[in-house]
Amino acid sequence: MTDTSAAGGTGGNPESGGNAASGGNPESGGSAASGSAGRPGGAGAPVASGTQPRSLVLLRHAKAERPTTAPDADRPLTARGHADAAAAGAWLGHGGYLPTVVLCSPAKRTRQTWHDAALGMAAPPIRPLDGQARPAGGTDGTGQAGGVPTVRYDQRIYHGYATDLLDLVRCTDPDAPTLLLVGHNPTISELSTLLDPVHADPEGLRTSGIVIHRFDGGWAELGPGAGPIVKWHTARG
Repeated sequence: MTDTSAAGGTGGNPESGGNAASGGNPESGGSAASGSAGRPGGAGAPVASGTQPRSLVLLRHAKAERPTTAPDADRPLTARGHADAAAAGAWLGHGGYLPTVVLCSPAKRTRQTWHDAALGMAAPPIRPLDGQARPAGGTDGTGQAGGVPTVRYDQRIYHGYATDLLDLVRCTDPDAPTLLLVGHNPTISELSTLLDPVHADPEGLRTSGIVIHRFDGGWAELGPGAGPIVKWHTARG
């Protein structure tokens, strides 16, 4: 397992192997590197609510089966991928990073990653950032009664660029303190680099890789270079 505080990536489309660039189809392996930045997201972003700290959790999907003749979006997780995704959820739960809102690619491997991570988050107990132990699923961890986050599946996370993901993030409910985005390389690593080009890992997120960006202000105000990395981790079951 890797568990580190602040380190580096840039912007593009779900991975098609090798280093990340600025486009392509969802991943068939490889690692993310540099990509395009571009404008922060668009019209219709909610108005910021206060200046409470926000946590943006980026999670690359867990290890998936190799490409076959079937559509790329239908690739499932391997047995190891299911275990790693559950471990990712447990790590987030124990760290107090339970999401209020989840944005997820509709591809099978990302949906399975979120489902397994959600099960991992239910493991008791969690110890939030304030150091006070609380059972997983409480309203303090997610902002939702019973710990149930709002989950949205969006094709732009599968087909889009880092700036498209930033558009989605900027339109998040202004009262949500923690957003989890489950996606693909190179785009998800490129978004991390777009938000913190100094510390993002140039190799990008590994499968089941997590990076947490934290900033003050509203989601609508988030732009390039404005979301410093505070922690990253590669989950292994």
